[in-house]
Amino acid sequence: MEKEVVVSIKNLHKSFDDVEVLKGINVDIKKGEVVAILGPSGSGKTTFLRCINFLETAQKGTISVGGLEIDCQEKGKHHKNKIIELRRKTAMVFQSFNLFSHKTLVENVMEGLVVVQKMDTKEAYQKSKKMLEKVGLGDRLNYYPHMISGGQKQRASMARALVLNPDVILFDEPTSALDPELVGEVLDTMKEIAEEGITMIVVTHEMSFARDVADRVIFMDGGVVVEEGIPKDIFRHPKEERTKKFLSRFTNLGLEMYYI
Repeated sequence: MEKEVVVSIKNLHKSFDDVEVLKGINVDIKKGEVVAILGPSGSGKTTFLRCINFLETAQKGTISVGGLEIDCQEKGKHHKNKIIELRRKTAMVFQSFNLFSHKTLVENVMEGLVVVQKMDTKEAYQKSKKMLEKVGLGDRLNYYPHMISGGQKQRASMARALVLNPDVILFDEPTSALDPELVGEVLDTMKEIAEEGITMIVVTHEMSFARDVADRVIFMDGGVVVEEGIPKDIFRHPKEERTKKFLSRFTNLGLEMYYI
């Protein structure tokens, strides 16, 4: 049975002043799919991610999440209300954690449930407690962000995203701000999330994650999708020269040997 499309992006264009960053992106992502977006710095991948939930506003194109479609050229109050509704269908995990420093971990995770979803405080607390336990932070409920490691902060950020039960979770290079020894614990948590069938779009430089966990890899450069496919095809037999050149930097990881 064909899975439904959860996220659909059509002809997305985004410019900053005179610089065109996205040049007509077309991407469909199905329910439960894990999509890794790769590309060099400046390729437009983070801008693309931020456009999906209107943290950046594209000048042209349509964005659909969970059946709600928005034309980026629309204006007015109705348009703004649709953006608010669309954001409720997404959750985002940032590079820099974005936790409230004056709130405990459980308060950070509760925030969206209480403020956005208007959930009863006691119910929100129980849900948030369970989610923190799920990501291995059940013994850190009342810790403040400054009291824990970067890896733990990122796992708390994931709990905050997961507790909202979104249609899709957007990850913007979730390991880039971490010390190397902390990367593994975050990637392990992301793998566990993926195994539950949660739709994920992950901008990453972690080739092993893209290889082992993603259902599909999208390679971007110069504001366009250069190539996409299943990890085995992209890493072993990339079709485009630009993809080959980019991946050649990672041959020391043994990626090409993995599939032989």
